[in-house]
Amino acid sequence: MKALTVDQISTDRLTYLGQQYWSPETKESHSPYDPQVIEDIYETEVKLTDFNIKRIVVLELSQYLENYVWPNYSENASRAHVMSVVVLINEKFRERVPAWSSFEKHCEPFPVFLHHLMNACLDNEDKFTLKEQTCMVIFLNHLYNSIESDLIRNGISHTVSYNILECLSEGQLEHVLRDFPNWAKALKRTARHRKKLQGEELEKFTFDTKFLFNLMQQFLKRLMSVPKKDEGDVEEDLVHYCERFLELMIDLESQLPTRRFFNTLFHSCTLIVKCELSPLAERDEGKLFMQLLHILKIYAQFEINDNTGQPLTDMDVMKYHYDQVRCLQKIAFQKFPQLRQLTFSNIASIDTEQSLKKHLSQLDDEDLHTLIKLLHLVAEGDTSCDRGFLMSLIVWKYQKRPSQMEAINRMPLYPTETIIWDDNIVPSEYFSGDACLALPKLNLQFLTLHDYLLRNFDLFRLESTYEIRQDIEDVVMRLNPWEAEDNSILFRGWARMAQPIVRFAVCEVAKPNVGEDKPSRVRADITVTLSVRRDIKSEWEALRKHDVCLLISICHPKQYPNLDGYFPEEFGVKYVRGCEIEGMLDENGRVIEDGPEPKPEIKGDVRTFRVWLDCNQYKIDMDEMKNRQGNEDVYETFNILMRRKPKENNFKAVLETIRDLMTTRSVVPDWLLDIILGYGDPGAAHYSKRDTVLSTLDFNDTFLDFEHLKESFPGYTIDYDPKTELIPPFRLTFDEQNSTKRENDTDEGKTSKIISVSSYVIPSRGPYPYTVPRKNTVRFTPTQIEAIRSGMQPGLTMVVGPPGTGKTDVAVQIISNIYHNNPRERTLVVTHSNQALNQLFEKIMALDVDERHLLRLGHGEEALETEKDFSRYGRVNYVLGKRMELLEEVTRLKESLGVAGEMGASCETAGYFFLQHILARWERYISKVRAVPGKAVNVEDVNSLFPFHVFFSNAPQPLFKGESYEEDMEIALGCYRYIENIFTQLKEFRAFEMLRSGLDRTRYLLVKEAKIIAMTCTHAALKRRELVELGFQFDNILMEESAQILEIETFIPLLLQNPEDGRNRLKRWIMIGDHHQLPPVIKNMAFQKFSNMEQSLFTRFVRIGVPTIELDAQGRARPSICALYNWRYRNLGNLPHVTAWPEFRVGNGGFFHDYQLINVEDLQGKGETEPRKYFYQNLGEAEYMVHLYMYMRLLGYPADKISLLTTYNGQKELLRDVVEQRCARNPLFGRPHKISTVDKYQGQQNDYILLSLVRTKAVGHLRDVRRLVVAMSRARLGLYIFARTSLFKNCYELQPAFALLTKRPMKLHVAPTERYGCTRPMGTLPEGKPRVVQDVTDMSVLVHEMYGDMCAAYQQLFSTSKDSAAPGNLSIQEPADTGARYDSDEDTKEKGDEGMIVNEIETPGPS
Repeated sequence: MKALTVDQISTDRLTYLGQQYWSPETKESHSPYDPQVIEDIYETEVKLTDFNIKRIVVLELSQYLENYVWPNYSENASRAHVMSVVVLINEKFRERVPAWSSFEKHCEPFPVFLHHLMNACLDNEDKFTLKEQTCMVIFLNHLYNSIESDLIRNGISHTVSYNILECLSEGQLEHVLRDFPNWAKALKRTARHRKKLQGEELEKFTFDTKFLFNLMQQFLKRLMSVPKKDEGDVEEDLVHYCERFLELMIDLESQLPTRRFFNTLFHSCTLIVKCELSPLAERDEGKLFMQLLHILKIYAQFEINDNTGQPLTDMDVMKYHYDQVRCLQKIAFQKFPQLRQLTFSNIASIDTEQSLKKHLSQLDDEDLHTLIKLLHLVAEGDTSCDRGFLMSLIVWKYQKRPSQMEAINRMPLYPTETIIWDDNIVPSEYFSGDACLALPKLNLQFLTLHDYLLRNFDLFRLESTYEIRQDIEDVVMRLNPWEAEDNSILFRGWARMAQPIVRFAVCEVAKPNVGEDKPSRVRADITVTLSVRRDIKSEWEALRKHDVCLLISICHPKQYPNLDGYFPEEFGVKYVRGCEIEGMLDENGRVIEDGPEPKPEIKGDVRTFRVWLDCNQYKIDMDEMKNRQGNEDVYETFNILMRRKPKENNFKAVLETIRDLMTTRSVVPDWLLDIILGYGDPGAAHYSKRDTVLSTLDFNDTFLDFEHLKESFPGYTIDYDPKTELIPPFRLTFDEQNSTKRENDTDEGKTSKIISVSSYVIPSRGPYPYTVPRKNTVRFTPTQIEAIRSGMQPGLTMVVGPPGTGKTDVAVQIISNIYHNNPRERTLVVTHSNQALNQLFEKIMALDVDERHLLRLGHGEEALETEKDFSRYGRVNYVLGKRMELLEEVTRLKESLGVAGEMGASCETAGYFFLQHILARWERYISKVRAVPGKAVNVEDVNSLFPFHVFFSNAPQPLFKGESYEEDMEIALGCYRYIENIFTQLKEFRAFEMLRSGLDRTRYLLVKEAKIIAMTCTHAALKRRELVELGFQFDNILMEESAQILEIETFIPLLLQNPEDGRNRLKRWIMIGDHHQLPPVIKNMAFQKFSNMEQSLFTRFVRIGVPTIELDAQGRARPSICALYNWRYRNLGNLPHVTAWPEFRVGNGGFFHDYQLINVEDLQGKGETEPRKYFYQNLGEAEYMVHLYMYMRLLGYPADKISLLTTYNGQKELLRDVVEQRCARNPLFGRPHKISTVDKYQGQQNDYILLSLVRTKAVGHLRDVRRLVVAMSRARLGLYIFARTSLFKNCYELQPAFALLTKRPMKLHVAPTERYGCTRPMGTLPEGKPRVVQDVTDMSVLVHEMYGDMCAAYQQLFSTSKDSAAPGNLSIQEPADTGARYDSDEDTKEKGDEGMIVNEIETPGPS
């Protein structure tokens, strides 16, 4: 759909109608409500245009639904009124914007509307067209998928409750009640309820009860109206209706609240068998229909107990199947003598499709009908079924179903050509959101853990397939294949990531393992010639073990391929298979192993790689070749070997991890399982509702002083001993009891909130200054304290952290408190990005956490701003180095005591030394100086008898002050603790002496020594199998950036350890994120929109009502800038320092406003442009923005305090080009700190942000409020936004922010005479009138004037100082590095992307 322009919208007839009747801008002059307006708009703008999306978009953007259609809905609403609501809500779902807000604000008409809608869905008089019926089915699907809304849930509950079982025939119901006898009580309640109803209430209840049953009957009637394949064309709208109806059935079956009773009703209608036998199933137009039917079959037979919601084991499924077949055999024995062979056969011999059909063929039509009735498979009195249908129905019911586990284990993990280019499964990049697809969805709820993993498995696999398709198309187009006269394939081009295959040979097919029919291993050798540049050759030779490559077969490419055609046909892509690198072969044909030793150099350009092929795929290919005589061997046709970028090539490892979780017994903590699946009490895992709640908590250094503690618990009574001096650290005991009042009191009860406070002194750790523990310096707010308290308690803690509210500080304090309070527990820290992990890790290092207990896994530790290495090998080296230091201390201690022997030779000898000499001396000392009742101790004895004076001679002196016994005794104890700690560490390090290899030492460190282990979610998914095999265990998990992590990548870290005694040992799960900011990045729009794959687990928990703690004070931005986004949060305020610190108290020099929305009109007649699909640019905004940056630099603003952001990649590239051309080489300007997209800049900040919104024709993806929140919240001191004001100011979702922005002038107001660092107080305007910048040209004139003046000033300064300057040459220097970085959403392009490839092939040097 081509986007509408602002001019088109403003001159549109609908806009004029909106101004007359519903536009918020003309509210005072609106005409009275006229129902004919709705009628006319629907008939002329929607129905007559065949539901043209452009027209619907104009209506939706004008707030037609919110201000006119819904507020005026009534009992007498017309058909057009009903359809207007349906169409506009569907459009909101298509655009992925909040849809039900207008319903929830004005809920009175909803029951009436729902009744009208349901009546319309069951229209038998053709009042509604098929397209309208399709729209209503889509709307119903949105309803049933929005049960988190109380309004929606209450409205549709009767249509899926137990009362719908009344639609079953008497025999079917009796059969069902044998399986679920407790349902009989529910039906009796329904009968009693029905007796109480009369008139319209009874009629409505009956209508709701039969609604879905009647809807399915109507669908089947329409389905059977499809002509057979040879009887003419099928109506396209009818096909779309059938597809959307199956989508509705899938969604009803895949959520337990809707499935529980509906599944029984669904089976009673025999819908699946009728769909399989329908004419549409045989037609080419029915391809998507059949793919959807396949998904529906999976959910209709899903391995779950509909009554209890518990998953069924393989044994349960087999038992149920045997009971069903045994029932069939009993009836056959009693009524049908001709089926004696079926009766007496064992079940395994008759439960296949062929066997059942063979036995049933002995029955005539009448007997077959009788058997069907006795089995209660169809409703009584239904005689419309033919023989083929009845046979298929019995087979469907009684054949053995393949195990889901077996199907998954047989599935190849690499995509093939049949899936890669199937648009129904892997849609193209340009999915508009208005089509139905054969994809699973991530809804609020899942049937079982297996269902949860299966959906995520499928979606992750398909998202990876989409990325692989893009890579293959790019590589093949670069290679430019063509067919020679001898039918051989030659390549006219070149690609960095692919090489033509010289030779391919399968070298090993190992025998299957016991119980399997696939080969246990398939290996092949691939030979390529690397006649390329040295750096590219190095990349190929650097392929590591387990790297994934792709094998492509090109056959009969077209001489002039059409880029818009079907890619495999145009370029001749016949087969695609995956493989995994084992290693490169040396000259002797042996695999070169990875290791610390340098790899041998191989002469020439020919290289051979040994790879593992997918055993499942190999079996499938070989079976097809055997079954279809004449089929070519796939593995003899490959002619391209393709590699992928390492960052994008981890899909196989992640898929294997998910498959491992599905095929092994994954144990999720009992207290989390229901919440992950979306059922039960959403707050059940919160600490306040768990039996494990701790009444007393040690907050360590959380509080800065006692006043801070009192401020942190408003509403609590603080109980403490006023006689004692209360200084941190504090232990708090929480006493929250309900006290019942007298009966005549107005309140039923009152909660008494009391906190008992006690302080304690941290024991001295030694006499040296560095032994004083590091302390927290953050004055946490009450909400942050509640988050820390919750994180310390066992259970699930969810912290919503708006921008700048100190999420990381809270996370670090929780980790520190758990570390000190539970020294034996281990904590896993997981984040989305390496950058966030490093920020978190750096703050952990600043607290009182022993270095030896920290470990950072994965790539990225090199970016830590510290010289210390926290990787596995870095920590091993640290331990070994620390061991030597401590042993030297032991030697010094030995010498100070005059003990002979090599006591510091090893950890073992040090241990003996401690027991024999240190402990003995200390115990003798204590026996002499310990205070005993009735015996006075001389203070001088504490000093004089102390046995370690010589050892501590390097400590600050005097060691003992001699002022009091207690003080000196504490010093002595501190000294002993220091010595004892030396030997405690050596005892822990002893294992590193015994383990000789670096690998064993790193494993021991990971499994035993480290207490705080940090990794990204990607690393956790990649290394799960390895971690589990090592016996890795942890007790607590903290996740930062939780709202940016995929569902499955959030879930996998929970299961990085084996269960203990059948239970998961996880005690605490702390999730910190912000669902109001951007979600995980999903490249394919179909998976993002249709499958809801962008929904993080954090966001889903929020949607289902899991309790959250929302941080409510930000310390990043000026309060005025914060107001642009704080409306999105419940109660976001400001910390005191955003008005107290010097930088916040002064205005922005040279500007009249700290933030401004600057209207940018077309430059040279152009607004937004689109050089290629979805690559949006706006030259006017780019030039204006860069000139404002230049203006700021001329005023003295540091370049590293300015970032340029935009909402599109195309504009980011354009900004980069403009900056390079105008600023980069000029020392007065230089590059800004960052040029990035809003999406990539999430989690970062800068003092001044210049933001380009790019679009001038349509709002685009900024309509996602989450992106707006990120864009508005990156600036601390100044935010200047460049946009087409008329486009954005009327967007409903953006109203709160743009209402504030448009209160200020739309033209930039500057004060060129003011400089950066001025002392003008915030809130006062610069002196004199503002210089009002009219447009980008005017801004350019201003900058050039200022630049000329500054150059003249420098020239004058240079000329006056020239005479006094020392003789010499003037050196021209490069501009100083400002720390500028150009973020890219994609990796750097290959050379030659835009033009010819130059010097890609190595040429021999001169001889």
